[in-house]
Amino acid sequence: MALSNRPRTTGGYGTAAGTGALAALILVAVCGSPAYVGWAAGHTDVDSAGGWFLRLLAWPAWRFDGGGETGGLLATNLRAVLLVILAAVFLYLLPASQVARVQGSASQFFSGWAAYVLAGGFAALLAAFLGPDPSLLAAMQAAGTGATYGFLSGWIIGTASLGGRA
Repeated sequence: MALSNRPRTTGGYGTAAGTGALAALILVAVCGSPAYVGWAAGHTDVDSAGGWFLRLLAWPAWRFDGGGETGGLLATNLRAVLLVILAAVFLYLLPASQVARVQGSASQFFSGWAAYVLAGGFAALLAAFLGPDPSLLAAMQAAGTGATYGFLSGWIIGTASLGGRA
């Protein structure tokens, strides 16, 4: 006897949360990579909206070395790791398409977008508290930056969430 009412599928698309989590992983892996971060810092116009956005996409930067910082490699990469983990968690916890009055694409899109905003803010907040020299002011400023990143890049995750079933 089955324990759920979910129909069995043998192929097709994954869940909206799964495709959104995969998109978050790819976005952080590509745009947070040392190669992209270096390119965005050196080849974008600081006085243009496009250049600012391309540099914003590099916010969850990760590195292969600690860069001589106190706390080393973990402190350097904590924000990027937390962003991916929290994005997956929030994508699974925000089942908007299942409880929305109007089910469909719009609720999946906004649920994925909102999950990434929350993930960006919380990842920055936790990384600031768990990193070297934690302070409440630094954590709150970091959370604002993380939420800004999530708001302006979360549409990518929301769009990827459209590719899965609810």
